[in-house]
Amino acid sequence: MKTSTAWTVFCLVAAVLGVLFFWPLWRVVSGGFFVDGHLTLRYLGGVFQNPVYLEGLLNSLKIALGTTFLAMCIALPLAWLSNQFDFAGKGLFSALVLVPMILPPFVGAIGFQQIFGTYGLVNTLFHLGPRDWLGGGQYIGVVLLQTLSLYPILYLNAVASLANIDPAMDEAAANLGCTRLRRFWRITLPLMMPGLFAGGTLIFIWSFTELGTPLIMNYTRCAPVQVFDSLKEIGSNPFPYALVVVMLAAGTGLYALSKVLFGGKAYAMQSKATTQAGARRLRGWRGTLAVLPFVVVTGLALMPHLGVILTSFAEPGSWYQSILPARFSGGNYVAALGHEMTVSSIRNSLLFSSLAVCFDIVAGIAIAFVVVRSKLRVRGVLDALSMVPLAVPGLVMAFGFCSVSSWLANLPAADRYSWWLPLFDIRTNPTLFLILAYSVRRMPYMVRSAVAGLQQTSETFEEAAANLGAGPATTLRRITLPLILANLIAGALLTFAFSMLEVSDSLMLAQKAAFMPITKAIYELFQLIGTGRYVAAALGVWAMAFLTCTLVGASVLLGKKLGALFRV
Repeated sequence: MKTSTAWTVFCLVAAVLGVLFFWPLWRVVSGGFFVDGHLTLRYLGGVFQNPVYLEGLLNSLKIALGTTFLAMCIALPLAWLSNQFDFAGKGLFSALVLVPMILPPFVGAIGFQQIFGTYGLVNTLFHLGPRDWLGGGQYIGVVLLQTLSLYPILYLNAVASLANIDPAMDEAAANLGCTRLRRFWRITLPLMMPGLFAGGTLIFIWSFTELGTPLIMNYTRCAPVQVFDSLKEIGSNPFPYALVVVMLAAGTGLYALSKVLFGGKAYAMQSKATTQAGARRLRGWRGTLAVLPFVVVTGLALMPHLGVILTSFAEPGSWYQSILPARFSGGNYVAALGHEMTVSSIRNSLLFSSLAVCFDIVAGIAIAFVVVRSKLRVRGVLDALSMVPLAVPGLVMAFGFCSVSSWLANLPAADRYSWWLPLFDIRTNPTLFLILAYSVRRMPYMVRSAVAGLQQTSETFEEAAANLGAGPATTLRRITLPLILANLIAGALLTFAFSMLEVSDSLMLAQKAAFMPITKAIYELFQLIGTGRYVAAALGVWAMAFLTCTLVGASVLLGKKLGALFRV
C-alpha cells in the first residue's frame, strides 16, 4: 500500500471513529463534569454520596466479579481437559460447550424463572414447596445466567491460547520429573495468561454493564438499570451523566489495573507451537471422569434454553406448579411471527444489522490494509483505536448516542433545519443511531477477521498482479478479497448476528414501537400480562435458531481462531 493512500485511509478512519465513537463518549464525560458551561465535581461526588447510586455501583461490581470468577472456574478446567486428553464424546461436548452463546442472557432469564422460580419445575419436581432458588434479591440468578451465557468466550480464548503453546516446553518439564498439575501451574497457566486476561476482561466489562438480565430478573438496584430508568432526565439532570462517567471510569480503570497487575506477567516462548501436543487417550472410567465436567456444565448451561423452549410451546397459563406445561401448542410461534410488534422488529433488526455489516466490511478492510500492508509507524495506533469499542461498555455508548441526539435536537438552528431533525432525534426515528451504534460496537470483529486474513496471505500475490499491470482496485477485487473471503464472511456473520441480538443499544435507543429491534420487542412482550411471556419465548427461540446457524458457519470458517475475535 502506498504511503499516501495509507495516510488518507488512516485520517479518514480516525475521523469516522472520532465522530461515531469519541464524540458520544465526550458527550457523556462533559455532561458529568461541565454543567452550565462550568467545570464542577459536585454531581460526580454526589453519585458516591447518594446511597441509591452507590448501592447500584457496588451491586454491579459484585455481579461482574461473580460472573468473571465463575466463568473462569468453568472455562479453564474444560479447556485444559480438552487440550490434554482424548476421550469418547470429546468432539460433541466441545461443540455443545459453545451452545450457550446462541441465547442472550436476558432471554434465558424467561426460561430460568420457569425452572428455578418460586413455583417452577425444580420445586414441583422435588416437592420443595414455594422456595425461591434465585436468591430472593435475584443477585444469584443474574450471576448464574450471565456466567452460563458468557463462559464460552473465555473457553474459546483458553483453547486458542493452549493451541499456541509449544508442547516442547511441557515435554521438557515432564522429562525433568515435573508432575502434570505442577506443569500446569508453572508453565501452562503463565503462557495462557494473555488469552485468559483478554477473555476475562471482556466478560467483566460485559457483565458490569449488562442491562437486559437485571431488568428481566427485576434486579433494579444496579447501575445499568438506574441509567436506563434515568433516560427521561437526560436533557435536564446531570446525575445520570455522572453515573455513566463513573461506570466508564470503573470499567476502563479496572481493565487498566488488571493489565498492570496481570497483563505484564507475560512469559515469552522462542516460537509458537509448530506441532500439536499429543493428547493422552483416556478409556474406561478415566474417560468417563474426563467427560463428566462437560456433561455437568453443558446440562446447567442448557437449562435456560430448555426453559425458553418449553415456555414457547406452552399454552398461556398452562405451566404453573407443574413439572411440564399441562398443554402444548405451536400457537406462540404463529403469534410471534404474526404479532404487529414482532413482524416490524424482525424487519428492523434485519435492516439495521445489514447496514451495520456493510459499514463494518468497508471500515474493517480499510483498517486491516493500513495495519498489515502499510509501513506507517502509527499503524498500531489505528489498530488499537479500532479495538477500543470492545473495552467500552455498550451501555455507555448507548447513553452517549442518546446524549448526542438530545444535543442535536436542542440546537438553536434546529427549527430552520426541521427537514433533517427527525434523522437525529431518537424520540422520532432512532434508525440512524441504531445503525451507527451497531457498527461501532461490532467493528472489532470485522477488523480482527480482516487482519487475520491479510496476515495469512502472502503479499507476493499482490506484487505479482501489480507487476503484470493490474491497478490497486483490480488487485483488491481479483486477488486479495478472494483470498481472505473466508475471514470476511466469518467476521460479517458474527457482526450481523451480534447486531441482531444487541441488548443495551436496542433497549435504550429504540423508544418507539415502530422502530423496535428484536431484543426490545422481546423485552416489551415479556412485560405484557397474559400471553406476552410465551410469545416473547417463541421469538427468543427464533433468535436462538438464527444465531446457531451463524455461529456454526463462523466456527467452520475460523475453527479455533474464533476465540481471537473476542479479545480486547
